[in-house]
Amino acid sequence: MTGLIITIVVIVVLVAIVAGIYNKLVVLRNRFKNAFAQIDVQLKRRYDLIPNLVETAKGYMKHESETLENVIKARNQAAAAVEAAAGAPGDPGMMQKLAAAESALGGALGRLLVTVERYPDLKANETMAQLMEELTTTENKVSFSRQAYNDAATTYNNGRETFPNVIFAGMFGFNPAELFEIEEEAQREAPKVEF
Repeated sequence: MTGLIITIVVIVVLVAIVAGIYNKLVVLRNRFKNAFAQIDVQLKRRYDLIPNLVETAKGYMKHESETLENVIKARNQAAAAVEAAAGAPGDPGMMQKLAAAESALGGALGRLLVTVERYPDLKANETMAQLMEELTTTENKVSFSRQAYNDAATTYNNGRETFPNVIFAGMFGFNPAELFEIEEEAQREAPKVEF
């Protein structure tokens, strides 16, 4: 009888430990998914600003249509990549595609900003100045959101890779989260806007 009670107590304790590990991993996974959702919000805000920026610039930069088209193309690719990544935040392939699309968009925006510098009337345009200010603010928010996501993903990865969690993480389908890293060194900084 005593042996049966000890066995039941050991089983209950083991089940409680496994349940605690599972619940902790769920909480950590939800944190990094929420952090990705914050990136998603800021990137969508950024993508909404870009067409307005391009439309404002069009009137002044008629012979720079290739630059404007490249910005819109890169924006559309980045928007598609963030939508795909939102379905599986932390998925290594999706995060790499998103980072690549964001790098391409950052490069296209950088070229647009350099081009804008050549048009003093455009730089003086009040709408353009407001859009550029909003874009700068949004770029800063994107950077903060990326940092929050990477912090949450790192905490999750640490949680799933520590002992004894590592024993159960794979069994319960807790795969590693991919960090959101920009590959090109030039894209690691927000575009500089000067008027």
